[in-house]
Amino acid sequence: MTGEERATGPSEHAPGADEQAPGADDHAPTPVQASVRGRRALDALLDLQDLDTAISQLEHRRAALPERRQLARVVAALRGVEDRVSEVEASRAALVERQEALESEIAAATARREVLEKRMYAARGTPARELQAMDEEIHHLRERQGQLEDAELEVMVALEPLDSARAALQAQSAALGTEAAQLRAALAEAEAQIDAELAIQRVARTAAADAVPEDLRSRYDVLRARLGGTGAARLAGNRCSGCHLELPSMEVDRIRHLAPGTVVTCEQCGRILVPTSSAPAGSSTSRSSPPD
Repeated sequence: MTGEERATGPSEHAPGADEQAPGADDHAPTPVQASVRGRRALDALLDLQDLDTAISQLEHRRAALPERRQLARVVAALRGVEDRVSEVEASRAALVERQEALESEIAAATARREVLEKRMYAARGTPARELQAMDEEIHHLRERQGQLEDAELEVMVALEPLDSARAALQAQSAALGTEAAQLRAALAEAEAQIDAELAIQRVARTAAADAVPEDLRSRYDVLRARLGGTGAARLAGNRCSGCHLELPSMEVDRIRHLAPGTVVTCEQCGRILVPTSSAPAGSSTSRSSPPD
């Protein structure tokens, strides 16, 4: 080694001077590139939040379809009508059973009376005492038959309003059944339309989730589950779009002077807070990404 070589020393060839040490990462991001990537990750997180919000809104819309409420009302009314039909049927069945029992008794009394009357008319040489007994029994059977027929008439009178009520309830049940069938068809159609939208949004959500770094996405998922479906919010002006509260000016100024892509949270609600421009939150110009 010459004296000149000893004077300069090996520091001129140290890694990072005019060449990299063997094995060094030739593609390590510069601070600017890291900042851009961080900002893109936050933008992707906002996209994910927007899609999650849209999906939640569609799911709420599906659950709150007016056809669903109307169908529930009609089904409840139909169930009430069917309950009243059952009550009427039970009352009517008891009366019909009573009527059949009375008719059976009337038929038995009539048959017995006719037998006795034939015996009396055909009787020759029958002792007067027996004839008198048969006549008394015939008289008693006629009275009993009259009582039974009066009771049967009362049953028939009681059956008339029940028959009318049953017919009216059956007509009402048929109308409600038709309305319920129409509402079920309308509900199925409305659900199918929303399900188609949901399918599109869920596919987009999967793609958006893949664009968010795993650690950031995990943190977002935890916050979203805890904070009513919103884990990331925009900082538009001084206001957090998640809790809709204004942050102190000093805090907002501090956040806006952080390196782009720095992950911060709202001191009011704890959501991941993404600074945006002064454009309204959710607009196409609401994000300010640094150039590559």
